[in-house]
Amino acid sequence: MRRSGRRWRCRSRPAVATSIALLLGSAAAFAVHRFQFFGKETVSFFVVLPIALPGIITGMALNSFFVFWGIGLSFWTIVIGHATFCIVIVYNNVIARLRRIAPSIVEASYDLGADGFQTFRYIVLPNLGTALLAGGMLAFALSFDEVIVTTFTAGAQNTLPLWIFGAIRLGQRLPEVNVVVLVIMAATFVPVVLAYRLTSQGGLVK
Repeated sequence: MRRSGRRWRCRSRPAVATSIALLLGSAAAFAVHRFQFFGKETVSFFVVLPIALPGIITGMALNSFFVFWGIGLSFWTIVIGHATFCIVIVYNNVIARLRRIAPSIVEASYDLGADGFQTFRYIVLPNLGTALLAGGMLAFALSFDEVIVTTFTAGAQNTLPLWIFGAIRLGQRLPEVNVVVLVIMAATFVPVVLAYRLTSQGGLVK
């Protein structure tokens, strides 16, 4: 039971981090794009900051935060750590697409009697679909093979990238490692290519 639970957590970690990133990254993009408020540029800067910093700095900062507040390193600390930089991927994709949606389309929806929810459902969301999907794919690929931040937030938890790193460092089971690395490269290459193809398709642009 314990082994099956650990395997489920290991497999679900990128999916959970990606889901959180999609939710928070999209919300941040809508807030920055839609509303004018004091500190708007500062908010945008702090959202993008985790991906701009070296991974070791982000990992050390998260580790210090968890230790300071007495939060034990676990599956959820890994998820939080990965979500911090995955949010940036989603945020950049969504806000770029929002800026390309023609304001006249949204205004026409309101003129025809649609309310805010209907406009979002029938106009905005369909145009954001490919951007959300591409952001989710890139975030998943980035979370799937992350090592540096995971090292500082994993504690006793073990992930596939950490296992690969440890095996290579110790020179153990190298044939198995080579096969696993090849599979991971293929698994991460496909989402990146699909994300590129999706982001190259614009919605209703100006």
